[in-house]
Amino acid sequence: MPRRNIGDFDASGADIERDWGERTGCWSRVTRVLLTHDQVQRYALPATAGKRDDPRWPAFARRYGFDIDYPVQWEVEALEPDELQRLVLAAVDPYVDRDVLAEQMAREEQQRRALSDFLGGWGAASGEGTSAVPGPGRPGRSAARRP
Repeated sequence: MPRRNIGDFDASGADIERDWGERTGCWSRVTRVLLTHDQVQRYALPATAGKRDDPRWPAFARRYGFDIDYPVQWEVEALEPDELQRLVLAAVDPYVDRDVLAEQMAREEQQRRALSDFLGGWGAASGEGTSAVPGPGRPGRSAARRP
């Protein structure tokens, strides 16, 4: 599976895929999921001032037609959270093993039920009803006094 990368669209971020491959040798391919030049344009994301001392800036500026004298960058966080989530999920979806995911979700549900049963029994044993966790309107007790 290729490495998926999510990062800001800036001079250093645009070079990270190449850099990871060369320095680590861990991935034969690194694919940028976010943030790309097309996404910056499609979503009309606001630019912020870039790093003037980034040695990669001049080549990045020439590649995308930016003014070399005014470094700019775009942050992943500028995307709406729902759209960011949608894009990330779409990028990893082809690699999700549905059988393994279903098994894990069933295991988590069993753990939730076991925890709920445990907490319900804990509250009943202490005479506090079904909740052993202090909350609004319920006085707390120290952990040392709990059964």
